[in-house]
Amino acid sequence: MVLPAAVRDRVAAVHRGSALPERLRLYDGWAARYEQYRAPHLAAASLAFAFPAPPAGARLLDVACGTGLVARELHRRGFRSLHGVDGSAGMLERARSTGLYQELRLCVLGREPLPAPAEHYDAVTLVGALGEGQVPSTVLPELLRVTKPGGFLCLTTRSNPSNLRYKAGLEAELEQLERSGAWQKLLAQEVEYWERATTEEESTQGTGYISGVVYLYQKCPVPPLEED
Repeated sequence: MVLPAAVRDRVAAVHRGSALPERLRLYDGWAARYEQYRAPHLAAASLAFAFPAPPAGARLLDVACGTGLVARELHRRGFRSLHGVDGSAGMLERARSTGLYQELRLCVLGREPLPAPAEHYDAVTLVGALGEGQVPSTVLPELLRVTKPGGFLCLTTRSNPSNLRYKAGLEAELEQLERSGAWQKLLAQEVEYWERATTEEESTQGTGYISGVVYLYQKCPVPPLEED
């Protein structure tokens, strides 16, 4: 089973190489239906499982927050101090209607910095937007910048055929940051039935779904200065 034709066309238009303003316009129009086709609970569950303390007081940034699906899952797991950013005004309007965010800001990630000071958040999520034609993998240092030392970063990407080149580049960037000591990997979990496929060719072994990956990293603490 695949997506209905109208929704499939919207998804395909967003994921292929259309210009950024056009992709954002499509997201604006898609916002009302967007919630039917994502699985953000997988990322929220991974983050909540790893979080070392009661999360109610933890400040969390939901990057590319969409309509607020990740926030809903995080709220169910005890997170209360939620901030969100997204490049689509339509998505932000839907997210605002949930009442789950303390702050929402418009930000086109990859073209402008996140509207937050350095080391501001206990955790950062970026669910669903790391993909071909969407957010470039070069944003990873910016996500790290706003994360506190010892804080967590939860990221996802898809494993469908049209995203494999992007995924390979993303994982090279992830590994490079780990080798440099910027963060340490806690989880890289491949998940089947991640979301509905847009075409039969994209689906995993004819299931009608694609798989995806949840990554969880912890930002390394700043090493103490050595005394002379």
